[in-house]
Amino acid sequence: MRYPGGSLKHMTLPVKGWIQRFALVLFIGAALGLMVMGRADVRLIERLRVVMTDIATPVLDVLSRPVASVSEAIEYGRGLLALNAENARLREENARLRNWESVARRLGRENAALRALLNMADDPRLSFVTARVVADSGGVFVRTVLINAGARDGLRNGQAVITGDGLVGRVVETGERSARVLLLTDLNARVPVVVEQSRVPAILAGDNSDRPRLSFIPVNATVSPGERIVTSGQGGMLPPGLPIGTVAAIEDGVVRVEPFVDWATLEYVRVLDYALPGVLPSTRSAGRAGPLQ
Repeated sequence: MRYPGGSLKHMTLPVKGWIQRFALVLFIGAALGLMVMGRADVRLIERLRVVMTDIATPVLDVLSRPVASVSEAIEYGRGLLALNAENARLREENARLRNWESVARRLGRENAALRALLNMADDPRLSFVTARVVADSGGVFVRTVLINAGARDGLRNGQAVITGDGLVGRVVETGERSARVLLLTDLNARVPVVVEQSRVPAILAGDNSDRPRLSFIPVNATVSPGERIVTSGQGGMLPPGLPIGTVAAIEDGVVRVEPFVDWATLEYVRVLDYALPGVLPSTRSAGRAGPLQ
């Protein structure tokens, strides 16, 4: 018995063989025809190219979507891995901060108890004004910056200027709307300091270099690299405990301090109003006497 399907397959075999035999010739002929048409009618070829582009664009868009989806999935996976690593780091940091919080609370209670036993007077409260650095005088002999706050904002000569990193310097000139700040690294800067742990007193002296030096260190005192330097509060013009920097190097008996403040990125500062009540006049009154030397 013969089936219609078999007859149809038998009939299409000669046609398929003919197409395979002459396909190359047909393609060459089509290419030559397009070349001739391109020389004869450039606009027709351009329109044909535009039409083919319009037809191919949606197809390419559909084909590109799986690739984009795969890329997005890869990026999403990388983001998840980075997020997991960040979460692990934050958990570890959170654990450390909780430990420090418990230590700080314990030290706070101990400090309060000791103050009560000694009947120690509390330090005066600090007030501050935030200002923006608007100019840097620079130069070889003068290291100062200009800030956009002045006497109308409560600024007076002698007030301490800080950032979140540490002490920047002191106000030395005050206008109505601006003030000039003498940096720690200036040749004229002198700040009473102590080594935070050993409580060794000294004077931080600027010398127009990036690392001011420690002067007037006691003869039998020992200072080591890496120790933190903070203000001592001697003289009553600066609050005690303001961070300044760390001992960077000791060369030929000269102790150099690396400040915490990055002078290159100095943008916003806080000007502190501090005084010891009943002992020294406030910085507002002291500033009227003129610039501090």
